[in-house]
Amino acid sequence: MNYRDRITINPKQRGGQPCIRGLRITVYDILEYLASDMTRDEILRDFPYLEQEDITAALMYAADREKHMLVHSA
Repeated sequence: MNYRDRITINPKQRGGQPCIRGLRITVYDILEYLASDMTRDEILRDFPYLEQEDITAALMYAADREKHMLVHSA
């Protein structure tokens, strides 16, 4: 899966934060839910418009961003 197919960035939506498929939920929202020990199933139950692939895309986006930051800070 290519996370770029699911992550959208629109300056007019959520201050230009990366969002899931143009929805108002951001990558950071999903990461915070996971960091607070919510399971994927709990997230999907609380937000029925999300899909399993959306959570994976958020994680892939975060990993890619972290990798990019590490490369440029070295």
